[in-house]
Amino acid sequence: MSVRILGIVGAIRAGSHNRQLAEAALKLAPEGTELVLFEGLADVPLFNPDLDVEGAVPEAAQKLRDAAQAADGFLIFTPEHNGTIPAALKSAIDWLSRPYGAPSFGGKPVVVIGTSMGQYGGVWAQDETRKSVGIGGGKPIEDIKLSIPGSMARFAQTHPADDAEVVAQLTDVLERVQAVVAEHKAAA
Repeated sequence: MSVRILGIVGAIRAGSHNRQLAEAALKLAPEGTELVLFEGLADVPLFNPDLDVEGAVPEAAQKLRDAAQAADGFLIFTPEHNGTIPAALKSAIDWLSRPYGAPSFGGKPVVVIGTSMGQYGGVWAQDETRKSVGIGGGKPIEDIKLSIPGSMARFAQTHPADDAEVVAQLTDVLERVQAVVAEHKAAA
C-alpha cells in the first residue's frame, strides 16, 4: 500500500543538520512511500487563537494544515533548543492541533526523530514534541526513535546521506514508519 508522509523539519536555519537528515530521508524513502517535506515553516506565524477563525487563518498556516490533511502520517525532524522544542515547530504543532474538535493531525501516526549538537541527540525535544503532538490530536509512535548526538562535529564535513551508520539507522526508521502508516491507513 502506498503512503504519503509529511516531513516537517523543526529547524528553520538554512544549514540545519536536521534539514540535511530530512534530505537524506527523501533519498532513502522505501518503495511505496511518498515523503514530502513541508516548505515554509519559517513563514507560519506564532499560533494565535484570534487568527484561527474561518477566513482569517494566515495563508502559511493554512498551507501547513492542507499538507497535513493530504498526509497519511508524519515524520518530524527536530533539533533541541535550550532543552526543548524549537519555537517554529511548537507553533506548527499548535496550528495543527486545530481547528478545535477536528485537529489537522487527525489521529494519524507521528514519528519524531532528529539530531542535535548535545550528547543525547535532542531526546528532550523529541520527547516534548511527542507529548505536544499527542495532546494536539496526533498519534505519536513511541517505539520508533532516532537521536543522533554531536551533530556539529559529526556532520561538519559529512552530509548525513554519506554517513553509513546514519543511512542504516534512517533506512530502518523509514521502513518502520512506512509499515505503521500503511497499517493505520488500512484500518481507517
